[in-house]
Amino acid sequence: MKLGMFLMPSHPPERSLKAGNDYDLEVIRTGDRLGYTEAWIGEHFTSPWEPNPSPDVLIAQALTQTERIVLAPGAHLLPYHHPAELACRVAFMDHLAQGRYMFGIGASGLPSDWQLFCVDGMKGENREMTREALEIILGIWASDGGFQYQGRYWKVDVPRPMLRTLKHHLKPFQKPHPPIGIAGFSPGSETLKLAGERGFIPLSLNLSTAYCASHWQAVLDGAARTGRQPTRDQWRIVREIFVADTDDEAYRHCVKGAMGRMMNEYLLPLFADFQFTPLLKNDPKVPDADITPEYLWNHGWLVGSVATVRRKLGEMVDQVGGFGTLLHFIFDYADDPQPWFKSMRLLAEEVMPHFAERRPNGAALHA
Repeated sequence: MKLGMFLMPSHPPERSLKAGNDYDLEVIRTGDRLGYTEAWIGEHFTSPWEPNPSPDVLIAQALTQTERIVLAPGAHLLPYHHPAELACRVAFMDHLAQGRYMFGIGASGLPSDWQLFCVDGMKGENREMTREALEIILGIWASDGGFQYQGRYWKVDVPRPMLRTLKHHLKPFQKPHPPIGIAGFSPGSETLKLAGERGFIPLSLNLSTAYCASHWQAVLDGAARTGRQPTRDQWRIVREIFVADTDDEAYRHCVKGAMGRMMNEYLLPLFADFQFTPLLKNDPKVPDADITPEYLWNHGWLVGSVATVRRKLGEMVDQVGGFGTLLHFIFDYADDPQPWFKSMRLLAEEVMPHFAERRPNGAALHA
């Protein structure tokens, strides 16, 4: 199992945009030194708690400040970009990264973003746009000119060489293109079915074991459409993690710190509005009102001492059937950063080595 990170990026609303960006860069630099293999960076437009509309800007900065870590938007939301523009921009970024880049895509799930761009997410228009945009982007990358696409939402006409000096030339550095990852959120996610269908990297947020199982089943369902056999080694799972010297110390910094605040003020209310609170429960009989950071500390989060987190991570691997990369959910501890960076070090140096060779059994690897 490998260790990466996922940045929403999340910051408290009072954090300035520049200060939040600087903190994210420090986290990525630290992860690079500690051996984190990859960092996925989210994109949103209308959430004060997720204030980054341009992950590629952060990626471009991080490329100059790191040596090994692979960077990726996690994800560019395809309904909000003209696919021809994004195809050229991503190809350029791939050259800047010289192999340290993956292309993460998503369909978008925030209704406020839908409204800003006049996308009817309630009727699934965002998912239809994602499929169409992906077809266009792949077509542009494969074309030397002459590729035309007349879609429901966009049309493109890739020029052949003209006027002696002009032509389509922005092709990815990696061939045929950078690895593509697809983020899914809803149970039985349609975007994760697309990942299985096309053989792309699936990314999941682990709200609970049953919820995560529905994500892998979505990958399998999509793969069945095209006769593919996906392997769990590709699967990335995002999980909330905080490691400290003792369980009590981890509890104090996690539940009573910045992580607990963000959950109380943003994610838990948002999940309640989406009617996703039941997905956080280990027992459906638990009242919605009981789903708090304290509950999640006991039922889901990988929080505690090194020994406790090793045990919890082992249980998680067994419960979901195995996966390839654990993505550390990054929280904003800029006001008191040392406990967070110590947690990253303990995770990388004292927890993950125990899972370096751990894989699901042979039967589970493909199903």
